[in-house]
Amino acid sequence: MSLIEVEDLARTFVVRKRSGGLRRQSTAVHAVQHLSFTVDSGEMVGYIGPNGAGKSTTIKMLTGILVPTSGRLRVAGLDPQRQRVELAKRIGVVFGQRTTLWWDLPLRDSFELLQKIYRVPDSAFRRNLTTYVELLGLEDLLDTPVRQLSLGQRMRGDITAALLHDPEILYLDEPTIGLDVVSKGRLREFLRTLNVERGTTLMLTTHDLDDIEALCERVLVIDHGALVFDGSLTALQRQVDSQRTLVVDLVDEAPPIDVPGAVVTRVEGPRQWLSFPAGQSAAPIVATVAASYDVADLSLREPDIEDVIRDLYSR
Repeated sequence: MSLIEVEDLARTFVVRKRSGGLRRQSTAVHAVQHLSFTVDSGEMVGYIGPNGAGKSTTIKMLTGILVPTSGRLRVAGLDPQRQRVELAKRIGVVFGQRTTLWWDLPLRDSFELLQKIYRVPDSAFRRNLTTYVELLGLEDLLDTPVRQLSLGQRMRGDITAALLHDPEILYLDEPTIGLDVVSKGRLREFLRTLNVERGTTLMLTTHDLDDIEALCERVLVIDHGALVFDGSLTALQRQVDSQRTLVVDLVDEAPPIDVPGAVVTRVEGPRQWLSFPAGQSAAPIVATVAASYDVADLSLREPDIEDVIRDLYSR
C-alpha cells in the first residue's frame, strides 16, 4: 500500500458575487478535479503548477484541513478528515509564508510547547532537538524570540518544529521563499540528509524550480486543478521536446560544426553552441566533434527547467 493514495479527488468552492441590488450570483470554482496519484514511502516528490492551479488546496486536503467534495483519499492508511488528530502525529507541515512558532516566545520555548502538544517522549525530544539544531545551525538562536529571527532563521525553526515528533511525511509549501542562496543550499542539503538517513517522505510545492531539480526525483504537475504530468524531470523534458546544448570551444575560429543529430544555433569566434533533443545521448556527438575538430574545451548544458514547465503550461 502506498503512503499517500489519491483517487479521483475533487474540491469545489462556491463563490457568491453581487449581481445588482441585493441579489448575489453563485459560481462554482473547481479548484481540484479528477486528481489521482500515489506516493510511496521514502519518495521526494515535487508538486508544481502555476498560481491558482490547486496545489495548496491539495495539500490542505491531504492534511485534513479541507474536506474533499468527492473522491477517495488516504494518507498513511488514514482518512485525513475523519482521523485528523491521529494523522497529525504522523505528518509534518511547513508553510513558507506562515509559522507554527509562537511569535513572542524564545525558539526553545516553542519547541518545548510542541513536545507537549505531540506528547513526544523526553528522550526522543532531546535526541531530535539536538540533531536538528546542529544540522540547521540553530545553536545560537534557541533563546531568541521568534519575532527577532530573520526569515531564513525562522524557516529553519519551523522545519525543526515540524520534525520533532518523527513524522513519516513532511509537506513543504514554498519552504525557500525569501531565502538567500546560502540559506537555500543549506536547507536543501538538510532535506536530502533527512530523506536518506530517516526515510522521511517529502512532498514539496514551490515556484523555485531549482528546489525541484536539487531535491526531487519525481514531479507532479497540476494545472486548472487537474494532473497534467507525473514522472521524472528527464521524462518531462522529453515530453515537451526540450533541447540540450553542447558548448564547444575550438582552438581556432571555424565554419559551423557539421555533426549528425545536432544543429549549430550560435557562433561567437571559436565558441559554438550545438543543440540536440534532450532525450538523445550526447556521447556520439561529443565523440564526433572531438575526432573531427581541434577542441580546446567542451561543456554540456541541460534544458532550463523553467523553460520546460513554461512550455508545458502553454500547451
